[in-house]
Amino acid sequence: MNEKFLYEYETIDDETVISYIQTHKELHPFFEEKWGKIKPLQYCGILHIEGQDLFILPKITSKSDAANLNIFTYMLLYAYDIKLYKEDFAKAKNQKSNFLLEVLVQHFAKELLREFTKGLYKSYITKEENLRTLRGKYLLTQNIRHNFSRTKIYCEFDEFSVDNELNQFFLFALKSLLPFVRNRRLLKECLLVLDEVSSKEFHISSFTFHFNRLNSRFFKSYELALMLLARVIPLFEDGKRSFAFLFDMNELFENFMGKIYKDVDRSTHLQKQRNYGSLVLKPDIITDGMIIDTKYKKVSGREDLNVSDKYQMFVYGTNFLQPKTMLLYPKHKQDICEDLELGKNDTMIELKMRSIDLDFDGEYEEFLDEIRGRVENLI
Repeated sequence: MNEKFLYEYETIDDETVISYIQTHKELHPFFEEKWGKIKPLQYCGILHIEGQDLFILPKITSKSDAANLNIFTYMLLYAYDIKLYKEDFAKAKNQKSNFLLEVLVQHFAKELLREFTKGLYKSYITKEENLRTLRGKYLLTQNIRHNFSRTKIYCEFDEFSVDNELNQFFLFALKSLLPFVRNRRLLKECLLVLDEVSSKEFHISSFTFHFNRLNSRFFKSYELALMLLARVIPLFEDGKRSFAFLFDMNELFENFMGKIYKDVDRSTHLQKQRNYGSLVLKPDIITDGMIIDTKYKKVSGREDLNVSDKYQMFVYGTNFLQPKTMLLYPKHKQDICEDLELGKNDTMIELKMRSIDLDFDGEYEEFLDEIRGRVENLI
């Protein structure tokens, strides 16, 4: 495989890659340039440039590049609830190019096609057409404007149709993802199913769709499509197929640890929001016995604790009436185990600083079991 490995916050020394990043403004938010040096920020994934894969990885283990890639992939699959069969994962790796995006897009297409075989979602949509016979409501203004000969009737009516917003979104997602994968068979099969659905552009950052019991079986496919579309960055240059596929490690670490906590402690709530006037509070993880906030930062001890993080945990503890709080970091070079007290007397909040070691050499399910055990030891 024509691939290279790079790590977050490490200086890039490949002049070709440096030049490519500098000339593509779409990549500037994900990298930092100082004193002529360029480093990736906290975004990890793939930079696919003219047939070459540059993997940008979190530094979780010192064992090997492949070990870091595996752990990052395991976290990604679990955080976004992507259940792959072993043969799918192996097959994608054998593609020898951008396997991470390949395996996720193939999974999306396979699951979507599985739902399509049960039947396309239909809904009533309102249409206006100029017909020879009356159907639905007679539109007086449009008839005066368009029908001088009175041979047709302008009508408004509801039609039970597959040409609805949800199917239009899936059509948009399939067409958008098609150029970035090698194996296009499943995507094309899905496109054939949607041959009666009209094309429409969607702005992913603002698009939301409200599900009901009739279409809820498509929800996971919808979520996965949004995730993929939001993170694939096309890089067009002279017709060459290049792209970036990047994940914010702050978000990934938060989502991954939240799901692990839910496995270990059934009382866990994620992103539980409360409003106190104009103050909106939404801790990452709440259990019956503690409030936990994940911080994807490199810290060695209390001397690296930000004042803003102290205030944040004090506000969480006092407003949620929970005196026990924790800041949870990924382990960097050493374990973190610090206990602090914020405030005093009746308003005193206990703050623990803890780290979780994500380093593990094993298969996917073994990795998850090991991390669950490590979290149990923190509780």
